[in-house]
Amino acid sequence: MIRLRDPQTGCAWDRVQTHETIAPFAIEEAYEVMDAIAREDWQALPDELGDLLLQVVYQARIAEEAGRFDFAEVARQISDKMVRRHPHVFAEAELDADLWERNKQAERAAKAEYGLLAGIAPALPALIRAEKLGKRAARVGFDWDTPEQVLEKINEELEEVRAELPLGDKTRLEDEIGDVLFTVASLARKLGLDPEACLRQGNAKFTRRIETMESVLAETGSTLADLDLAAQEALWREVKIRLAQAKTG
Repeated sequence: MIRLRDPQTGCAWDRVQTHETIAPFAIEEAYEVMDAIAREDWQALPDELGDLLLQVVYQARIAEEAGRFDFAEVARQISDKMVRRHPHVFAEAELDADLWERNKQAERAAKAEYGLLAGIAPALPALIRAEKLGKRAARVGFDWDTPEQVLEKINEELEEVRAELPLGDKTRLEDEIGDVLFTVASLARKLGLDPEACLRQGNAKFTRRIETMESVLAETGSTLADLDLAAQEALWREVKIRLAQAKTG
């Protein structure tokens, strides 16, 4: 990375990057790691982990050039944090189930992050952040008692969307649909499910069905665009049954 960032002999692209310009790549690489794991592609995983590690090295090098910190400091801080949060492993202490959260609270206080929702990064993907916000609120009892109550709330939020539809106000519709999505994330959490994983599964199922529809049509030289909506829906139902029978739909 030092070579890549060298002002005279480095890569023209790498040497002009900043913390801000490369930050999105860390998110992208993290998702590629998740994808390799989900596919159980253990040959690809080392490569994807290397891409993710490179982002840490990259950020540390930019910081070192500015005199802020270096890669060794990054490693030291995470090592110290793990030791601090696991005294039952690294020191003579009894296992304390609440210690992790107390340590995190102390760390947030040291950063002047106060309040129930402190430390939940606004830049997280919205669905993941919704789950974290709901979990944090649930710690103080601000939560539904049962999944059935969450379903009732979803129906209530959908009614509010329905009421806004004739008005066509996009700002209000955005607000109401946001409430629906947040409540659906809460339902997944209440059922012990990861809403992000649920949506990934839904995306994968939709992709399989569309690709199967395209394959069926390709045998006759047609495409989805050649069908009207009624024919598309009929084919969708046919493919859905076919994939369900094959236990992949």
